[in-house]
Amino acid sequence: MIQTIRKAWGIPELRKKIIFTLLILLIFRIGNAITVPYINKDALQIQLASMGSTYFGLLNTMSGGAFSMGKDEIASKLAAVRALNGAKEQGQDLVTLCSACHNVLKQANDAMAHDEEFSEHANNYMQLEKPYKGETRVIHYLELLRDVVGFDNLKKAVVKPLTGKKVAAYYGCLLLRPSKVMQMDNPENPTIIEDFLRAIGAEPVLYANRNECCGGYAVLEDRAIAQKKSTAVMHNAADMQAEMLVTACPLCQYNLTKNSAAETQLPVYYFTELLAEALGVKE
Repeated sequence: MIQTIRKAWGIPELRKKIIFTLLILLIFRIGNAITVPYINKDALQIQLASMGSTYFGLLNTMSGGAFSMGKDEIASKLAAVRALNGAKEQGQDLVTLCSACHNVLKQANDAMAHDEEFSEHANNYMQLEKPYKGETRVIHYLELLRDVVGFDNLKKAVVKPLTGKKVAAYYGCLLLRPSKVMQMDNPENPTIIEDFLRAIGAEPVLYANRNECCGGYAVLEDRAIAQKKSTAVMHNAADMQAEMLVTACPLCQYNLTKNSAAETQLPVYYFTELLAEALGVKE
């Protein structure tokens, strides 16, 4: 096995992918330490305990980073379906913090509800006691703040408003599209992150590239494309006098931070970081 790893490390293409994967895992682990308000810790512990403290239990909590459009591609989507079914069995909605996870879960849920062939194949693979048919409601944490908590109530809970901070919201390409499935906001002119920023006291900055792809998924194949696209986002936000960017996608945050040109680089925050700061629970 050690020899196999050495051989893989000796291949430049594989070495890049291994390093990238390790970096993503590191970012994931760091993200675990970020305080997320309004999460029911007892319910979360019950969910994790039901998964078991094994490697496969951990895999069952993951949804996958991209939704394959291949109709015959089933295996890569089963982790998302397991998570959806787990929420169904507990009678709970499934709340997500990551736009990539949210996208996969929403599309997998839609396929289970409306694609009879896919649903049949997935259920046959998993051998569930009761077939899953897309019953779980999947909501992003931003939707939870908007539709359940309410931005007006969030504003009342703020103890350290981000007054005077000019923040550019970066939506990217996964949070809103495909719009018929995601149904979070207007895909061409969204407002959910800007309304969130106003609720915590910041000043939203509108700019043209807020819905454009940052090139994160192309970084391994063609880093120049990722650099070009991420720099365009940064440059556009800086031109509109933004002091920082906020996003709901870990890959976008990583790509914008690591691959945009240094001369136009702005700090990029995850939306939960600004939320924790505004609520006085950052530390």
